[in-house]
Amino acid sequence: MTARTRRPRFAQYATLSRAVRLLNDFRFEQTDPARFYGAIAADTAEMVADWHPAPLTGAVVLDVGGGPGYFADAFDRRGAHYISVEPDPAEMHAGGLEHRATVRGSGQHLPFADASMDVTVSSNVVEHTSAPWDMAAEMLRVTRPGGTVIISYTLWWGPFGGHEMGLTHYLGGHRAARRYTRRHGHPPKNLYGTSLFAVTAAQGLSWAASTRSSAHLVAAFPRYLPHWMWWVMRVPALREVAGTNLVLVLHKR
Repeated sequence: MTARTRRPRFAQYATLSRAVRLLNDFRFEQTDPARFYGAIAADTAEMVADWHPAPLTGAVVLDVGGGPGYFADAFDRRGAHYISVEPDPAEMHAGGLEHRATVRGSGQHLPFADASMDVTVSSNVVEHTSAPWDMAAEMLRVTRPGGTVIISYTLWWGPFGGHEMGLTHYLGGHRAARRYTRRHGHPPKNLYGTSLFAVTAAQGLSWAASTRSSAHLVAAFPRYLPHWMWWVMRVPALREVAGTNLVLVLHKR
């Protein structure tokens, strides 16, 4: 499937310098999470604001898998009403932040009414759930007609698929986890088969195609690549490796 992709201002924002900056910040995910997630939060808010057809001022934005709450300020600055849902209490308190609008709940069973959100977004969460497309379906359910669903996730076969395990995930997820444990004396935070799963671009595009009666796929592009490399998502095998992170943008019918 090839998504029909419009290019709003975000295409100009998606420059090579931005790509280098964000990829560099990945080095600090474990050692300085505030730096890493702060950068991702600002970038996510920029992306959502550009793809949503209306201003975010007054919009209700649901962040599925919001974790410690680093995204709240980025959306507050844009005038949105931000709500986060997170299943893991340890993750909720990992950053020591004040949780002004965080609900504990599962992304696969969102505790919200149908058509209650203007925007539903998930940033780098899909690869951490065993039933990602159930979560995606729930996101679509709670989004109002005319609203926006944005799902961004790390592709397993890309260089960042193994997260802190590095490129060893190409040896196999379980083998990479065992190797990491031997080297560091403890298992990885993102443990394959428990909190990290192999998710592909093909799976996400297939799910998006299955929603055709209820949503329109506006765009599918590689999040961390400059806009002039977005064409890689049109090449089935190449996109799984070179795409690194797929963004799906859908508008609810």
